[in-house]
Amino acid sequence: MENTTSSWSNGTDVDDIPQYIGFICCGIASIMFGTNFVPVKKFETGDGMYFQWVLSNAIIMSAIVVQTIRLSRFYPFVMVGGILWATGNICVVPIVKTIGLGLGICVWGSAQLLVGWANGRFGLVGVEAEIPNNLAMNYAGVSISLVSTVMYAFVKPDIKPITMDITIPAPDAESANSKSPKVVELTDMEENPPVKPSPGEFILERWSPAKKKIVGIILAAFSGVMYAFQFIPARYIQQQYRDNGASQNSLDYVFAHYCGIYLTSTLYFIIYALFRRNQPKVFPRVIVPGIVSGLMWGVGTASWFIANKSLSDPVSFPIISTVPMGISLLIGIVAFKEIKGCRNISIVAVAMTLTIVGAVVAGLSKT
Repeated sequence: MENTTSSWSNGTDVDDIPQYIGFICCGIASIMFGTNFVPVKKFETGDGMYFQWVLSNAIIMSAIVVQTIRLSRFYPFVMVGGILWATGNICVVPIVKTIGLGLGICVWGSAQLLVGWANGRFGLVGVEAEIPNNLAMNYAGVSISLVSTVMYAFVKPDIKPITMDITIPAPDAESANSKSPKVVELTDMEENPPVKPSPGEFILERWSPAKKKIVGIILAAFSGVMYAFQFIPARYIQQQYRDNGASQNSLDYVFAHYCGIYLTSTLYFIIYALFRRNQPKVFPRVIVPGIVSGLMWGVGTASWFIANKSLSDPVSFPIISTVPMGISLLIGIVAFKEIKGCRNISIVAVAMTLTIVGAVVAGLSKT
Protein backbone atom coordinates (compact mmCIF):
# COMPACT_ATOMS: atom_id res chain seq x y z
CA MET A 1 0.00 0.00 0.00
CA GLU A 2 1.28 3.44 -0.75
CA ASN A 3 0.99 6.73 1.00
CA THR A 4 2.03 9.68 -1.12
CA THR A 5 0.52 12.38 1.06
CA SER A 6 2.51 14.42 3.52
CA SER A 7 0.27 13.57 6.45
CA TRP A 8 1.29 12.56 9.92
CA SER A 9 0.25 9.18 11.27
CA ASN A 10 -2.82 10.64 12.96
CA GLY A 11 -3.99 12.48 9.85
CA THR A 12 -2.71 15.97 10.63
CA ASP A 13 -0.31 17.74 8.30
CA VAL A 14 3.36 17.34 9.14
CA ASP A 15 3.77 21.10 9.06
CA ASP A 16 1.63 21.21 12.19
CA ILE A 17 4.08 19.17 14.27
CA PRO A 18 4.87 21.37 17.30
CA GLN A 19 8.45 22.59 17.57
CA TYR A 20 8.81 21.08 21.00
CA ILE A 21 8.30 17.66 19.38
CA GLY A 22 11.18 18.49 17.06
CA PHE A 23 13.44 19.43 19.96
CA ILE A 24 12.44 16.27 21.83
CA CYS A 25 13.37 14.25 18.73
CA CYS A 26 16.70 16.10 18.55
CA GLY A 27 17.35 15.10 22.14
CA ILE A 28 16.42 11.48 21.49
CA ALA A 29 18.59 11.31 18.38
CA SER A 30 21.54 12.93 20.17
CA ILE A 31 21.36 10.50 23.08
CA MET A 32 21.02 7.50 20.78
CA PHE A 33 23.93 8.51 18.53
CA GLY A 34 26.14 9.47 21.46
CA THR A 35 25.67 6.15 23.27
CA ASN A 36 24.67 3.51 20.73
CA PHE A 37 28.17 2.01 20.54
CA VAL A 38 28.57 1.83 24.31
CA PRO A 39 26.79 -1.58 24.59
CA VAL A 40 29.51 -3.21 22.46
CA LYS A 41 32.48 -1.33 23.90
CA LYS A 42 33.58 -4.14 26.22
CA PHE A 43 32.93 -6.95 23.75
CA GLU A 44 35.35 -8.21 21.15
CA THR A 45 34.24 -7.30 17.62
CA GLY A 46 37.35 -8.29 15.66
CA ASP A 47 37.46 -6.63 12.25
CA GLY A 48 33.88 -5.39 12.63
CA MET A 49 32.34 -7.15 9.64
CA TYR A 50 30.22 -9.52 11.72
CA PHE A 51 29.23 -6.71 14.08
CA GLN A 52 28.17 -4.58 11.11
CA TRP A 53 25.86 -7.32 9.91
CA VAL A 54 24.33 -7.85 13.37
CA LEU A 55 23.80 -4.09 13.60
CA SER A 56 22.02 -4.04 10.23
CA ASN A 57 19.64 -6.79 11.36
CA ALA A 58 18.50 -4.63 14.26
CA ILE A 59 18.20 -1.61 11.96
CA ILE A 60 15.88 -3.45 9.57
CA MET A 61 13.78 -4.53 12.57
CA SER A 62 13.21 -0.89 13.47
CA ALA A 63 12.47 -0.15 9.80
CA ILE A 64 9.72 -2.76 9.72
CA VAL A 65 8.10 -1.10 12.72
CA VAL A 66 8.16 2.32 10.99
CA GLN A 67 6.83 0.87 7.75
CA THR A 68 4.02 -0.92 9.58
CA ILE A 69 2.94 2.41 11.05
CA ARG A 70 3.42 4.57 7.97
CA LEU A 71 2.57 2.14 5.11
CA SER A 72 4.77 4.31 2.93
CA ARG A 73 5.48 4.08 -0.76
CA PHE A 74 8.82 2.39 -1.45
CA TYR A 75 11.39 4.55 -3.27
CA PRO A 76 14.24 2.27 -4.53
CA PHE A 77 16.61 5.19 -5.18
CA VAL A 78 16.53 6.09 -1.50
CA MET A 79 18.39 2.85 -0.79
CA VAL A 80 21.51 4.57 -2.14
CA GLY A 81 21.57 6.57 1.09
CA GLY A 82 21.65 3.33 3.04
CA ILE A 83 24.49 2.06 0.85
CA LEU A 84 26.52 5.16 1.66
CA TRP A 85 25.87 4.84 5.38
CA ALA A 86 26.74 1.13 5.47
CA THR A 87 29.98 1.80 3.59
CA GLY A 88 31.00 4.49 6.05
CA ASN A 89 29.94 2.42 9.04
CA ILE A 90 32.30 -0.42 8.14
CA CYS A 91 35.06 1.84 9.44
CA VAL A 92 33.54 2.26 12.93
CA VAL A 93 35.31 -0.66 14.62
CA PRO A 94 38.76 0.30 13.23
CA ILE A 95 38.08 3.90 14.32
CA VAL A 96 37.18 2.90 17.88
CA LYS A 97 40.23 0.61 18.10
CA THR A 98 42.63 3.32 16.90
CA ILE A 99 41.45 6.66 18.29
CA GLY A 100 38.66 5.72 20.66
CA LEU A 101 34.90 6.12 20.83
CA GLY A 102 34.80 9.75 21.95
CA LEU A 103 37.39 11.13 19.55
CA GLY A 104 36.06 9.02 16.69
CA ILE A 105 32.53 10.39 16.97
CA CYS A 106 33.92 13.92 17.23
CA VAL A 107 35.91 13.64 13.99
CA TRP A 108 33.23 11.95 11.90
CA GLY A 109 30.60 14.25 13.39
CA SER A 110 32.59 17.32 12.37
CA ALA A 111 33.16 15.96 8.86
CA GLN A 112 29.46 15.19 8.62
CA LEU A 113 28.62 18.74 9.65
CA LEU A 114 31.00 20.34 7.15
CA VAL A 115 29.98 18.18 4.19
CA GLY A 116 26.31 18.51 5.04
CA TRP A 117 26.71 22.29 5.16
CA ALA A 118 28.50 22.40 1.78
CA ASN A 119 25.82 20.33 0.11
CA GLY A 120 23.02 22.42 1.57
CA ARG A 121 24.78 25.69 0.76
CA PHE A 122 25.79 24.85 -2.84
CA GLY A 123 23.48 21.97 -3.81
CA LEU A 124 26.39 19.73 -4.75
CA VAL A 125 24.71 16.54 -5.98
CA GLY A 126 21.47 17.42 -7.65
CA VAL A 127 19.53 18.83 -4.71
CA GLU A 128 18.36 22.40 -4.39
CA ALA A 129 20.84 24.81 -2.80
CA GLU A 130 19.72 26.52 0.39
CA ILE A 131 21.41 29.90 0.63
CA PRO A 132 21.63 31.17 4.23
CA ASN A 133 20.15 34.56 5.03
CA ASN A 134 23.43 35.69 6.59
CA LEU A 135 26.37 34.39 4.57
CA ALA A 136 29.02 36.00 6.79
CA MET A 137 27.63 34.29 9.90
CA ASN A 138 27.31 31.02 8.03
CA TYR A 139 30.92 31.04 6.81
CA ALA A 140 32.11 32.00 10.29
CA GLY A 141 30.28 29.06 11.80
CA VAL A 142 31.74 26.60 9.30
CA SER A 143 35.26 28.01 9.79
CA ILE A 144 35.01 27.61 13.56
CA SER A 145 33.86 24.02 13.10
CA LEU A 146 36.81 23.33 10.79
CA VAL A 147 39.28 24.67 13.37
CA SER A 148 37.76 22.41 16.02
CA THR A 149 38.17 19.40 13.72
CA VAL A 150 41.88 20.15 13.31
CA MET A 151 42.28 20.45 17.07
CA TYR A 152 41.02 16.90 17.59
CA ALA A 153 44.16 15.60 15.87
CA PHE A 154 46.27 16.87 18.80
CA VAL A 155 44.47 14.70 21.35
CA LYS A 156 46.39 11.61 22.44
CA PRO A 157 43.90 8.90 23.43
CA ASP A 158 44.97 5.93 25.53
CA ILE A 159 43.41 2.92 23.82
CA LYS A 160 43.92 -0.54 25.29
CA PRO A 161 42.95 -3.53 23.14
CA ILE A 162 40.48 -6.04 24.55
CA THR A 163 42.33 -9.13 25.78
CA MET A 164 41.20 -12.48 27.08
CA ASP A 165 42.59 -14.43 30.01
CA ILE A 166 44.41 -17.53 28.79
CA THR A 167 44.76 -20.75 30.76
CA ILE A 168 47.23 -23.48 29.79
CA PRO A 169 48.16 -26.75 31.45
CA ALA A 170 51.59 -26.55 33.13
CA PRO A 171 53.02 -30.04 33.64
CA ASP A 172 55.43 -30.44 36.53
CA ALA A 173 56.52 -33.11 38.94
CA GLU A 174 53.29 -32.95 40.90
CA SER A 175 50.91 -32.63 37.99
CA ALA A 176 52.61 -35.44 36.11
CA ASN A 177 51.34 -37.87 38.74
CA SER A 178 47.98 -36.14 39.11
CA LYS A 179 44.80 -36.66 37.11
CA SER A 180 44.07 -32.89 37.24
CA PRO A 181 46.75 -30.80 35.53
CA LYS A 182 47.85 -27.54 37.13
CA VAL A 183 46.51 -24.42 35.42
CA VAL A 184 48.51 -21.24 35.03
CA GLU A 185 46.64 -17.98 34.34
CA LEU A 186 48.27 -15.49 31.99
CA THR A 187 46.59 -12.21 32.82
CA ASP A 188 49.60 -9.93 32.60
CA MET A 189 49.94 -9.41 28.87
CA GLU A 190 52.97 -7.19 29.29
CA GLU A 191 55.05 -9.76 31.16
CA ASN A 192 53.76 -12.66 29.10
CA PRO A 193 53.11 -11.32 25.57
CA PRO A 194 51.44 -13.87 23.29
CA VAL A 195 53.46 -15.10 20.37
CA LYS A 196 50.42 -14.88 18.10
CA PRO A 197 47.58 -12.35 18.19
CA SER A 198 44.38 -13.47 19.89
CA PRO A 199 41.57 -14.61 17.58
CA GLY A 200 39.73 -11.33 18.08
CA GLU A 201 42.69 -9.00 17.75
CA PHE A 202 42.50 -6.52 14.90
CA ILE A 203 45.71 -5.85 12.97
CA LEU A 204 45.41 -2.10 13.57
CA GLU A 205 45.83 -2.67 17.29
CA ARG A 206 49.47 -3.70 16.74
CA TRP A 207 50.41 -0.49 14.93
CA SER A 208 52.32 2.38 16.51
CA PRO A 209 50.25 5.09 18.29
CA ALA A 210 51.12 7.69 15.64
CA LYS A 211 50.11 5.41 12.77
CA LYS A 212 46.89 4.44 14.52
CA LYS A 213 45.98 8.09 15.06
CA ILE A 214 46.54 9.00 11.40
CA VAL A 215 44.58 6.03 10.08
CA GLY A 216 41.83 6.50 12.65
CA ILE A 217 41.30 10.18 11.81
CA ILE A 218 41.26 9.46 8.05
CA LEU A 219 38.73 6.67 8.49
CA ALA A 220 36.59 8.84 10.77
CA ALA A 221 36.58 11.66 8.21
CA PHE A 222 35.59 9.22 5.46
CA SER A 223 32.74 7.90 7.59
CA GLY A 224 31.59 11.45 8.25
CA VAL A 225 31.41 12.16 4.52
CA MET A 226 29.37 9.02 3.92
CA TYR A 227 27.05 9.86 6.81
CA ALA A 228 26.52 13.39 5.46
CA PHE A 229 25.49 12.18 2.01
CA GLN A 230 23.13 9.49 3.27
CA PHE A 231 20.13 11.87 3.28
CA ILE A 232 20.70 13.16 -0.28
CA PRO A 233 18.75 10.45 -2.16
CA ALA A 234 15.63 11.01 -0.05
CA ARG A 235 15.89 14.78 -0.45
CA TYR A 236 16.38 14.37 -4.19
CA ILE A 237 13.17 12.35 -4.51
CA GLN A 238 11.28 14.85 -2.37
CA GLN A 239 12.43 17.82 -4.43
CA GLN A 240 12.55 16.43 -7.97
CA TYR A 241 9.34 14.40 -7.82
CA ARG A 242 7.31 16.74 -5.69
CA ASP A 243 4.82 17.34 -8.49
CA ASN A 244 4.46 13.60 -9.09
CA GLY A 245 3.18 12.94 -5.60
CA ALA A 246 6.43 12.19 -3.77
CA SER A 247 5.83 12.34 -0.05
CA GLN A 248 7.11 15.43 1.73
CA ASN A 249 7.18 13.60 5.04
CA SER A 250 10.79 12.49 5.53
CA LEU A 251 9.67 9.62 7.73
CA ASP A 252 8.24 7.94 4.63
CA TYR A 253 11.77 7.39 3.35
CA VAL A 254 13.04 5.56 6.42
CA PHE A 255 12.10 2.06 5.28
CA ALA A 256 13.86 2.28 1.91
CA HIS A 257 16.88 3.90 3.55
CA TYR A 258 17.16 1.12 6.14
CA CYS A 259 16.65 -1.56 3.47
CA GLY A 260 19.68 -0.16 1.68
CA ILE A 261 21.69 -0.51 4.88
CA TYR A 262 20.63 -4.10 5.48
CA LEU A 263 21.19 -5.31 1.91
CA THR A 264 24.59 -3.58 1.65
CA SER A 265 25.78 -4.89 5.00
CA THR A 266 24.68 -8.39 4.06
CA LEU A 267 26.49 -8.15 0.72
CA TYR A 268 29.68 -6.93 2.42
CA PHE A 269 29.50 -9.78 4.90
CA ILE A 270 29.03 -12.36 2.13
CA ILE A 271 32.03 -10.97 0.24
CA TYR A 272 34.01 -11.00 3.48
CA ALA A 273 33.05 -14.64 4.18
CA LEU A 274 34.06 -15.66 0.66
CA PHE A 275 37.37 -13.82 1.01
CA ARG A 276 38.07 -15.77 4.20
CA ARG A 277 37.10 -19.03 2.52
CA ASN A 278 33.87 -19.39 4.46
CA GLN A 279 35.65 -18.92 7.79
CA PRO A 280 34.56 -15.42 8.87
CA LYS A 281 35.45 -14.18 12.32
CA VAL A 282 32.26 -14.55 14.31
CA PHE A 283 31.88 -13.35 17.89
CA PRO A 284 28.64 -14.71 19.41
CA ARG A 285 28.89 -12.53 22.52
CA VAL A 286 28.40 -9.39 20.43
CA ILE A 287 25.00 -10.47 19.09
CA VAL A 288 22.77 -9.06 21.84
CA PRO A 289 24.85 -5.87 22.39
CA GLY A 290 24.93 -5.38 18.60
CA ILE A 291 21.16 -5.69 18.34
CA VAL A 292 20.73 -3.15 21.14
CA SER A 293 23.16 -0.82 19.38
CA GLY A 294 21.32 -1.19 16.07
CA LEU A 295 17.91 -0.54 17.61
CA MET A 296 19.29 2.60 19.27
CA TRP A 297 20.62 3.81 15.94
CA GLY A 298 17.32 3.05 14.23
CA VAL A 299 15.38 5.06 16.80
CA GLY A 300 17.88 7.91 16.59
CA THR A 301 17.72 8.20 12.80
CA ALA A 302 13.92 7.99 12.71
CA SER A 303 13.87 10.79 15.30
CA TRP A 304 16.24 12.78 13.10
CA PHE A 305 13.84 12.47 10.17
CA ILE A 306 11.02 13.86 12.33
CA ALA A 307 13.20 16.68 13.67
CA ASN A 308 14.20 17.66 10.13
CA LYS A 309 10.57 18.23 9.22
CA SER A 310 9.55 19.92 12.46
CA LEU A 311 12.53 22.26 12.89
CA SER A 312 14.14 22.29 9.40
CA ASP A 313 17.68 21.18 8.61
CA PRO A 314 19.41 24.43 9.66
CA VAL A 315 18.18 23.83 13.22
CA SER A 316 18.18 20.04 13.60
CA PHE A 317 21.39 19.26 11.67
CA PRO A 318 23.79 21.31 13.84
CA ILE A 319 22.19 20.01 17.04
CA ILE A 320 22.27 16.33 16.12
CA SER A 321 25.72 16.56 14.53
CA THR A 322 27.35 18.05 17.63
CA VAL A 323 25.52 17.10 20.83
CA PRO A 324 26.38 13.37 20.43
CA MET A 325 30.04 14.40 20.41
CA GLY A 326 29.74 15.89 23.88
CA ILE A 327 27.95 12.81 25.15
CA SER A 328 30.52 10.43 23.66
CA LEU A 329 33.42 12.54 24.93
CA LEU A 330 32.01 12.48 28.43
CA ILE A 331 31.70 8.71 28.23
CA GLY A 332 35.20 8.38 26.78
CA ILE A 333 36.72 10.49 29.55
CA VAL A 334 34.71 9.31 32.56
CA ALA A 335 33.77 5.71 31.81
CA PHE A 336 36.47 4.33 29.51
CA LYS A 337 39.42 6.57 30.52
CA GLU A 338 40.43 6.91 26.87
CA ILE A 339 41.38 10.56 27.18
CA LYS A 340 43.63 11.40 30.13
CA GLY A 341 45.73 14.32 31.34
CA CYS A 342 45.03 18.00 31.72
CA ARG A 343 46.45 18.79 28.29
CA ASN A 344 44.23 16.32 26.44
CA ILE A 345 41.12 17.22 28.39
CA SER A 346 41.78 20.93 27.84
CA ILE A 347 42.15 20.42 24.09
CA VAL A 348 38.97 18.38 23.97
CA ALA A 349 37.08 21.01 25.99
CA VAL A 350 38.19 23.84 23.70
CA ALA A 351 37.61 21.83 20.52
CA MET A 352 34.19 20.72 21.67
CA THR A 353 33.24 24.27 22.58
CA LEU A 354 34.32 25.49 19.14
CA THR A 355 32.38 22.69 17.46
CA ILE A 356 29.18 23.59 19.27
CA VAL A 357 29.64 27.32 18.73
CA GLY A 358 30.41 26.79 15.03
CA ALA A 359 27.37 24.57 14.55
CA VAL A 360 25.05 26.97 16.36
CA VAL A 361 26.33 30.01 14.44
CA ALA A 362 25.96 28.15 11.13
CA GLY A 363 22.44 27.12 12.06
CA LEU A 364 21.40 30.60 13.17
CA SER A 365 22.63 32.06 9.89
CA LYS A 366 19.62 30.47 8.18
CA THR A 367 17.02 32.06 10.47
